[in-house]
Amino acid sequence: MKIYNTLTRKKEEFIPIEEGKVGIYVCGPTVYNFIHVGNARPMVVFDTLRRYFLYKGYDVKYVSNFTDIDDKIINKAKEEGVEFSEITKKYINAYLENSRELNFLEDKTIHPKATEYIEPMIDFVSGLEKKGAAYNVDGDVYFDITKAKDYGKLSKKNIDELQAGARISVTDEKKNPMDFALWKKRKEETEPAWESPWGMGRPGWHLECSVMAGSILGETIDIHAGGEDLQFPHHENEIAQSETLHDEKFANYWMHNSMITVDNEKMSKSKGNFFLLNDIRKSYDLEIVRFWLLSVHYRKPINFSEEVMEQTKNGLERLYNGKKNLQKLLKTTEGKLSEEEKDTVKKVDEIIKDFETAMDDDLNTADGISSIYELVKLANSTLKEKSSKELVEYIYNSLMKLANVIGILYKEDKEESLDEQVEKLIAERQEARKSKNFQRADEIRDELKEMGITLKDTREGVEWSMDK
Repeated sequence: MKIYNTLTRKKEEFIPIEEGKVGIYVCGPTVYNFIHVGNARPMVVFDTLRRYFLYKGYDVKYVSNFTDIDDKIINKAKEEGVEFSEITKKYINAYLENSRELNFLEDKTIHPKATEYIEPMIDFVSGLEKKGAAYNVDGDVYFDITKAKDYGKLSKKNIDELQAGARISVTDEKKNPMDFALWKKRKEETEPAWESPWGMGRPGWHLECSVMAGSILGETIDIHAGGEDLQFPHHENEIAQSETLHDEKFANYWMHNSMITVDNEKMSKSKGNFFLLNDIRKSYDLEIVRFWLLSVHYRKPINFSEEVMEQTKNGLERLYNGKKNLQKLLKTTEGKLSEEEKDTVKKVDEIIKDFETAMDDDLNTADGISSIYELVKLANSTLKEKSSKELVEYIYNSLMKLANVIGILYKEDKEESLDEQVEKLIAERQEARKSKNFQRADEIRDELKEMGITLKDTREGVEWSMDK
């Protein structure tokens, strides 16, 4: 499998630290609010990466943290007049609910909380202090950026240009405007804080991820991932402090997903065009959101709009219809594979190979999904009531195996008869034609054709028949 490594800006063959095993660390949310659709993209993308490694037989250790101490959390607690832990508990539970609806593999995920790693964080900062790479200013401890080797190597930013363009002036507190906080002293008595060699305080954001990743996965990890907005300064600072302390490479591969646009404009809170998953789920099942997020390569921007979501919903329904047709045939067919059907098995194997080729090429889920559509199309055009049960089983199991990698088709709806499915699609086609959505009408006609259904327009309406 080849992965585009942000560190080197090229695709590289993935070679794990330990054969047959892979450790993945994905930066998780700061839990002070409900998650939005932008937060969902790295969740879904890198869960799919994990699923593909599992498909290929790897033993995967997957870590995604919760930042449960931060200025935003403290401010939210003040606003609501509650303990900060009440805020984090509320939003962690909300995150987990959304996560399960996205079919994220929660049961295979380690979710460390920053507040659970205070002691190793203090040890980490003390180690940097001993190496002369951290300095204390009245309880605030900063990382000395000049002690880092190749600072800017991930984001490809030049340290001199960063310093020249920094809005933060050099003060008595910081030696350098680019130095960042490792440990923050308590500002008020009511603020949550922990005892440390530098007085009561709490960890800095960049420190948290370095310590949690290193504590769980080791000083050098296979893959570190997150949104591209985290490249600088967060991931850059993680590299600086971790590699300075340990004199080891922090992560062998860095992966970053691109951003989301809304109606082709950049999503941002200032524009008011960002959407919480809790709002989206009122209109769309989050399985549809997952499917949409994987319909475009993870390193490309992806557009969110009602039209796009409707198209995604229709596409997913098409795959579910294919699954249902296979399940019905499983109940009625019998017998072993015929000689003629062996050619169909070869075609299925070619589709599976195409899927794997796409996924091996830097997790190209867009082309991977195209292979799943091809498999359903083959099933609809090939399988009949006289087909052998062995062939139906092979295609069905292949479909579910590939769908599981993408994380879709896991729901079992109430069983619909073929008549009900066809009548529903015909009604939808009639509605599409009435509203002059001829593209959708044609898509439904083609879908019915794949199912072996012939339509005939009459004065009374639409008649249909099953191809023999």
